[in-house]
Formats: sequence, structure tokens, C-alpha cells
Amino acid sequence: MKKGNSEVILKIVGVLFFLYIFLLSIALMGAAFKGFGKGFAENLISTTSNPFVGLFIGILATSLVQSSSTTTSIVVGIVGSGQLSVGNAIPIIMGANIGTTVTNTLVSLGHVGQREEFKRAISGATVHDFFNFICVAVMFPLEITTHCLEKSATLMSTMFSNVGGVKFTSPIKMIVKPAVGVIQNISTGIFSESKSAAYIVMLALSAAFLFVALYYIVKIMKSLVVNRAEIVLNNVIARNSFMALVAGLAFTIFVQSSSITTSLLIPMVASGVLTVEGIFPITMGANIGTTTTAILASFATGNISAIIIAFVHFLFNLVGVFCLYPIKPLRRVPLFLAHWLGDVAYKNRAYAFAYVLGVFFLLPTVLIFISKILK
Repeated sequence: MKKGNSEVILKIVGVLFFLYIFLLSIALMGAAFKGFGKGFAENLISTTSNPFVGLFIGILATSLVQSSSTTTSIVVGIVGSGQLSVGNAIPIIMGANIGTTVTNTLVSLGHVGQREEFKRAISGATVHDFFNFICVAVMFPLEITTHCLEKSATLMSTMFSNVGGVKFTSPIKMIVKPAVGVIQNISTGIFSESKSAAYIVMLALSAAFLFVALYYIVKIMKSLVVNRAEIVLNNVIARNSFMALVAGLAFTIFVQSSSITTSLLIPMVASGVLTVEGIFPITMGANIGTTTTAILASFATGNISAIIIAFVHFLFNLVGVFCLYPIKPLRRVPLFLAHWLGDVAYKNRAYAFAYVLGVFFLLPTVLIFISKILK
């Protein structure tokens, strides 16, 4: 075997290894946050009747558990038990759509050591954030005044109310689950008297894995894919928005997580292999693809309210993509804001950390707290 070919094979193996570490870090981070926040999220969700508070609860709860699927599943369970109406649950679902983007934004912070990479990574991650902000800004007042999503989802649910559930297990989750389980068991075994300490260790490990994996993925990819993957990805996928959207949709259905899809794109944007404009339609496809988990789960429950909520989530994302994305002036707004935040982060990296803490954690917490006081 030629030396050049063996080097390429070693680099590919290296990328696959660090990709596994990267995926493991995301899964471990999710497990740690779920340990911290699931009970808290359940208590939050079950105590709201104000749609504005519900929106911020959706953002905070999903940011804490690192999964919109978890939030929507909790919502479905509470709605099914009769403690929360479908109408009150809808703002929480919208908030979950914003909260779920925190994972890839956290991933982008892993590039903080390299200023140019950090700028591209922040822009690539937050284009998803800003698009979902726009969707909520348009659909939230429309839903409050007309209940269009609830009515449409209710109509759709009547056609699917007797459909049996289909269970689909994500292959990526199957691959990383054993390692997460081992780390979780060791952590909880060492800190058997304090679960919080165990989750803090898991969170610290996930952060360490994330930083190491991102550093080597970007480093190896730069030497491996120069002028090759860049041409294929940008010319074939990025220039054909529909194909990119379908690719994002299909991959997200396959891995059962929009966070995985969008997070995998960040190192590629950071290294310059993909552009922010190129990944935008892929994230839109991921937005739609992530709703399939809740739909399948709702079919399995046979609960009409659960099916309605699942279809609300689906319709919200579908309307956002096919009604807002094709309008060029609207499409340019999240791209402009993402590039602007990238420029700001390039000048002062502290602003990127302030953005994540403020938007996903501090602001929702303060507003929820104020609403409880004024209640």
C-alpha cells in the first residue's frame, strides 16, 4: 500500500474515532442535563396557564434536558393525564423548538480557542436559533388569536387516532448508549451519596470529550478534505436547497435527533468545508425530521391529545420551513443575524457565552420567576 493511501486511511479512522467521541460527548451531556433537570422540567411544565410563560418554560426546560423530544414527551404525558390542556401545551412546544438549538450552539463554543473558527462556528450554529426565533415571532401571536395549529392538528389527528405505534431506535444512540451507561454507572457508584456530584462529573467529562473531539476533527478534516469534500458538499448539496433540505430531513429521521444533525455540521462550518448559507436548508430539514419521534410515540399511546400535540409540533416546523424559508427577505434575516453574532464573537468571545447563558437560561428563568411572583 502506498504511503499516501495509508495516511488517508489513518486520517479517516482518526475522524471516525473522534466523531464517536464527539457523539458520546453530546449523549453524555444530555444524560447529565436530564439528571439535573428532568424532575424540575416536569414541575415547570405542569404549572402554567399563561401562553407567554409557557413559551419560556419550553425554552428553559428543553435547554436543561438538551432534547426537544424529552420536553415534548413530558408535555404529551401531562396533557394525557389531564393536568394540562392542548392549548396551554402549544406555547411550550414552540419554546422547545427554540431550546433544542442550544446543543449545537454549545458545540460551537468548543471552537473558542481559534478566533476564525469560532466566528464561523457561532454563525453556523445560531442561524438555526434565529430562524426558530422568527418562526415563533410569527406563529405564536397567530396561534393565540386564531388557534390555527390546534385546529389543523385536531383535524389531522382524527385520521390517525387509531394508528398503531412504530418503534424506531436510532443507530447512533445504540452505538453511544453502552459507553454512556458505563460512565454513568461509574460516576453514580463513586458518588453514591450525591447524584448531583455524579452528574457534575459527567458534565465535566462531556465538556472535555467535546473540546478534544472538535479540535482533532477540525484538524484532521482540514488536511483530509481540502478541495474534495468542499467541492462535493458546496456544489452538490449547498447549491441545491431542496436536496440539502431532504438530506437534513432524512438524516434526522435516521438518527432521531435534530441536535445530532445540526451539531455534526458545526465542525464542518468551523473548518471552512461548508458555509453558513450551505447548511441553512439542511437545518430546515432537521427541523421537520425531529418531529417524527413524537409522532411515532403519540401513535403508540393511542391518546388523541398526545397525537394532537405531536401534529402541532410537526405543523409548526412545516409551516416555518415552507412558508418562511422561501421568502428571500425573511430568509436573509437569520443569515444576517448569524453572521452579525459571529462578527461580534470574533471581536469579543465573551459575548457568545453571554448570548447562550442569557437567551437559553437566564432570561427564561427571570421571566418565569417574575410571572410566579406577580401571579
